[in-house]
Amino acid sequence: MKKKSLWLAISLMLIAAFVFTACQPAPATEAPKEGETVSEEAAPAEEEQAAPAEEGGLQIPEIEDGKFNVAFVMLSTHDDGGWSQAQYDGMNYLQENVDGVHTAYVESVAEGADSEQVFRALSRKGFDLIFGGSFGYMDSMEVVAEEFPDIGYIHISGYKSNTTNFGNMFGEMEVMKYMAGMIAGSRAKADGETIIGGMATFPIPEEFRLFNAYALGIQKTCPECTLDIRWINTWHDPIIEREAADSLFDAGAHVVMTGADTPASALAAADREGVYGITYDWSGSCTVPECLTAPYWNWGPVFTEITEEVMAGTYEYGWQYFDASTGGVGLYGFMEGQEMQPGVASLPEEDLQLVKDTMAAALAGEFNRFDVFAGPIIDNQGNVVVPEGERMTQGDIDQFAPPLGEATYGMYWWNQNITAELPDL
Repeated sequence: MKKKSLWLAISLMLIAAFVFTACQPAPATEAPKEGETVSEEAAPAEEEQAAPAEEGGLQIPEIEDGKFNVAFVMLSTHDDGGWSQAQYDGMNYLQENVDGVHTAYVESVAEGADSEQVFRALSRKGFDLIFGGSFGYMDSMEVVAEEFPDIGYIHISGYKSNTTNFGNMFGEMEVMKYMAGMIAGSRAKADGETIIGGMATFPIPEEFRLFNAYALGIQKTCPECTLDIRWINTWHDPIIEREAADSLFDAGAHVVMTGADTPASALAAADREGVYGITYDWSGSCTVPECLTAPYWNWGPVFTEITEEVMAGTYEYGWQYFDASTGGVGLYGFMEGQEMQPGVASLPEEDLQLVKDTMAAALAGEFNRFDVFAGPIIDNQGNVVVPEGERMTQGDIDQFAPPLGEATYGMYWWNQNITAELPDL
């Protein structure tokens, strides 16, 4: 189990890597998109958005008396087509499946000081449980949690906890990215291509492990393929994401996967001939034929389980990292009731069966992130990162390098088929 004292150096280093954006006011209400069904309880009513926060100028929803009130703080808009929309869907799932719960959200909340103001304002309103939906909310939530010990705080994607009322949680996206890599490699190999692209957000352990998992999947189906990675330093910026995707395609990439919010990689592919994109975060993001798949988050069951345990007083605040077997993550086209995209359905049957078998094992709890990062793993400098017969631990996955915490190998390396250099930290 990680301890805060062991993470101080990393905390300072990571926060410096973030680019803080100006906070924008959340709208009172927004109409659902065409074809979207939103329950009246799940969507904040107009009066819930009427009272401004004491600081920051954002609109803070009201609680409902007699209910267990749960708030969600989102980095982007609830209909961004990616990360925040997946959380919004999860919030609606929670609202619809747990009696006695009232949910509300605040969107477009910038990381840093703005998020601290929002967490404090929601706490003063009387919300019982607050989810913070972005990595850069971590320190702000930690501060506010100390001020309101009777309120629960769950940070998504971080690594800090006070083990009493503030914890973090994330999930096994490495497995889905690994299978996405198998698909990308198979598509490139079938088309006689060898260059694959990736758009990474910020140089934090999360992005290293996800793109290394992707690279390991590519290596499985296309040993001769290489992965070109570009850093875009944003979680959500349609213009920057589109420019990065175009740049990778211009450089010869046959498939481009994004680590950010928008479907820019697939939309850029759709404007070209014979290339493909892989989107991320939200199950509805893979909409054009040129999109191969989307590793995505299915937050509803996760939010529901945590909320029910908090309501019952049995939730243990700490470090929760759920497996693919929980159903909290998915790969579009390979989950129950979904159809494969055209660019995937036409792949060699041998490669498709490999993906299907890996998915079946993951959902059965027989294949996990530690199997993805099993040796031998060699980096792009020729060094043995993980020897044959060894596996990475959660400590390795969560941080850059030993000897911090429980790490033996750490995550500050690129797999042997990645052509990019390591960024300075």
